[in-house]
Order: sequence, then C-alpha cells, then structure tokens
Amino acid sequence: MNSSSSVPRLVVAAPSSGSGKTTVATGLMAALTARGLAVSPHKVGPDYIDPGYHALAGGRVGRNLDAYLCGPELIAPLFAHGARGCDLAVVEGVMGMYDGAAGEGELASTAHVAKLLRAPVVLVVDASSQSRSVAALVHGFASWDPEVRVGGVILNKVASDRHEELLREALDSAGVPVLGVLRRVPQVDTPSRHLGLVPVAERRAEAVEAVAAMAAQVAAGCDLEALVALARSAGALPGPAWDPAGALGPSPQGAAQDGWAPEGGALAGEAQDGRAAEGSAPVVAVAGGPAFTFSYAEHAELLTAAGAEVVTFDPLRDERLPEGTRGLVVGGGFPEVYGAELSANEALRKEVAELALGGAPVAAECAGLLYLCRELDGRPMCGVLDATARMDARLTLGYRDAVALGDSVLAPAGTRMRGHEFHRTVVEPGAGTAPAWGIRGAQRRVEGFVQRGVHASYLHTHWASEPGVARRFVERCRTS
Repeated sequence: MNSSSSVPRLVVAAPSSGSGKTTVATGLMAALTARGLAVSPHKVGPDYIDPGYHALAGGRVGRNLDAYLCGPELIAPLFAHGARGCDLAVVEGVMGMYDGAAGEGELASTAHVAKLLRAPVVLVVDASSQSRSVAALVHGFASWDPEVRVGGVILNKVASDRHEELLREALDSAGVPVLGVLRRVPQVDTPSRHLGLVPVAERRAEAVEAVAAMAAQVAAGCDLEALVALARSAGALPGPAWDPAGALGPSPQGAAQDGWAPEGGALAGEAQDGRAAEGSAPVVAVAGGPAFTFSYAEHAELLTAAGAEVVTFDPLRDERLPEGTRGLVVGGGFPEVYGAELSANEALRKEVAELALGGAPVAAECAGLLYLCRELDGRPMCGVLDATARMDARLTLGYRDAVALGDSVLAPAGTRMRGHEFHRTVVEPGAGTAPAWGIRGAQRRVEGFVQRGVHASYLHTHWASEPGVARRFVERCRTS
C-alpha cells in the first residue's frame, strides 16, 4: 500500500462529452481491481451517478472532486482522504478537458483538477469520424496548457484494423503514446433518462453486468501495464489528507459557540424534555434507497465526527424512521420517478411530518425538498412545507454562489456556500415561508425554505467546504 500523498493516479479526460470517459474510467477501475489492486475511484465535478458505477467497479465508495463546491485548496486533501490505503487511483473527468465553471476560467475543469493532483492525463478520443486529423486534435489538447501532462491517448470507436493503423501513424508525430484502442461496438447497457444515467441503486444486477462489460472491453483493448506505469509517474501531493474530525476542529463547549442557541438557552448535551443526554450520539436518519441516491460520502463522515449516529433508511420500503431519530437528512435523487410509491407509504410520510413539525432538524436537498412538499405531480407527499411541486420541461442546471438569508439548523445568517442546481421540477410555495438562500451574481434571486428546524433547498452543497454545517446540525439534534 502507498501513503495517501503518493498514491499512483491518473485522470481520464476527453475533448468533449460523449467521447467514452465513463466507459474507459469505469472499465479501467474494474479491470485493475480484478488484477488484485486496491483502486480508489473519483469523479471530477458534482455528478452523483457515475460514482455509483465507480463503486461497483472498485469495491470502494466513489468520491467527487469539485473545485468549485469545495475550493481548489481541498482537492488534494479530499483525494488523499479517499485514496488512503489504496494501490492506485483513477479519476474520471467531466465534460471536455478544459471545460469548467461557466465564466470562471479553468476553475473546476478536468485540467484544473489534474494540475491540483499533479496527475498525468489519459485522453479518450472518439475517433469514429477521423483519421489523420486525430493528431492535430491530440496535439492541441496536449499543448494548450503546459502544466497539464497528457501522458497517453485511448482511441475509442475505432472501426477496423486499417482505421487503427491510420490513427497510429498520425499520432506517431504528435508525441503522445497510444495506450489503448477500443473498437466500435454496441453501446454498453447504461440507460439514461432526464438527468443522466440511471443510478446503480435502481438497476443493480444490470449495472454489475454493464461494469463487467466495460472491464472486459478495457482489458482487451488497453495496455494496462503502461497505464499503471503512467499512474506511478504522478508527483507527490503536498500537505495532509482531509480528516472529518480535524475539519470540524475542537468541540465547542456549547451550541451557542457556533452562533446558535436553542430557545430557553439550553446547551448542547443537556438531557431535558426527552433530549439527548450529554455525551450520547443522537440518531440522524439519512434517506437512501433507489429514490434518494444523491449524497457525498463526506456528509455522513462529518455527521459521525460531530457525534451523530448515522442510520440509513429507505423511504420506499421502511414505514418507520429509525428508532430514536433526532434529525433527518434527505438528499437528492428521483422522487418524481417514484412518486406513486413514496406517496403510498403514508405511515412514513406522517412520521416525517410529525418529526419536522415538532421542531427536529431536517436538512433536505432537491429531491428531499420535493418529498417535504404538500404534493408532487398531484400526489400527496409529507406536507411539511406549504408548497407544491411538479415536473417541468425546462432543465435548471449550474453552479450557484449562495448566502444564508437567516439563521437555520445548518448555518447562521450571512454564511456563504457554493452549490449546484440540477433538476427538471418547479416548486410553487405558499405564503409566509422564509427563503433559505440568496443566490448571488447574474442568477440573483431567493431560493429554498427555512421554517422551524427545516432547511430545504434545490441546492446541492458539499459540507467539506463548510464543516460547521455538520456540527451545528448535530448540536441541534442533541437539544431539539
């Protein structure tokens, strides 16, 4: 095993979306794992779905590396945290290699993350409609930024032996070695819908077969030894690995020290009116299952480090919240796909409503926001929020710079966080609700809901950028 700062690593990039990054990255993770290597899987950007396939391929949780949500300074520490104890890491890029946050230059692009990780890049090129021109394309990407080291190319969708020969001849003059050639074959069975690939949790058996097919394709068409050698050429990373307990810092003496005190002035840990006893771990229920698959692993790690007992439940199947639940986290996913099943689980909907209306802390993002509404596409939901939700033809997508407009269970007023919006739904609020966030910049508007202990919003946020969110939430669980 390697120290987390020196784990061999490479970044799988492409000139554009649709070139085959996911097939190559996922197949490479699985092929190397099958050869006995402990592979750490990572994904550039806010994508929640690809890491699920990565986890199947590598047998470890897939982690995101997002320089916009977390800041460039956290990319290397978060990578080192995820790669601790591994033999090698594979990082799948996002969009085209130099495409980042709109209007922010290189920020959050695959190239930016590769530089922050001091990692060589493997460029996946869709060669289906070109021959000699491939050399100009690869040369351009390899020379555009001298700080990005393109260590090899994998040619995808190659039609024949003659086509491969022409491509290799052209690339001889580009100075970038060909590390793999994948033939044009029927697409691996990874079905998509309105927000991208169908998550693993919804089609596990088929997903396992798809990952196996990707692994076989990569193993047959790529020089795995050369790819491992390239990964070993990565430079050492500076500084220590990220650690959830370290990120939280010393435990405050009372909840008031992080800017929040419960009504009546009770401090964290006091046992009164059924509240958690001092030193006990309040149960935080986290929604999972096929309807709620979007979450970052670091959120649960931070909640645990802050003193919570994190228990996952499935709102499609479980009719009760976990025993002793003091707080609730409902992340993103596809409640619109499972609207009928979620609505039919009336017992759980009522229990969620009772918990929230009783003042317990509830954090909901995107799909979680929809679940807390009065109804979704005409079907009854939890009714925690006086709002209705419906599917919409328009895709809302992009990074957001947000500021908390008032105190909540997650953050004091004025806290700035960056988030990501990705949905095809619209929420129509009733009267008298307070917004959670003010969106800054060209998107200037208010967004989300804060009421009692509920913080619900369309924004997906990464708590590693603001670890105090987790501590604040857990302290409120102790005292609510």
